[in-house]
Amino acid sequence: MKGVLDRIEEDRYAVILLEEHNREVILPKDQLPSGSEVHDWFRITMEGDTVTSITLDEKTTQAEEAKTEDMMKKLRAKSKGSKFKRR
Repeated sequence: MKGVLDRIEEDRYAVILLEEHNREVILPKDQLPSGSEVHDWFRITMEGDTVTSITLDEKTTQAEEAKTEDMMKKLRAKSKGSKFKRR
């Protein structure tokens, strides 16, 4: 299954969202692959509620970053500035 690193809490715990299963997994930050950052995607193997394997999915991470960047460009192109006037 795939999951995305949503956040690091208390600089100790990694919160990974498993969107396909509509749940989250919390594990010690040191169990993440080295160099992991927030918004990175992983391939995860679980037995019950325990993570048995976690690897960085660079292809999905890059694809999601490109998709987000494209959406931001579209939003910026639509923006007509602030509707509030300065005094």
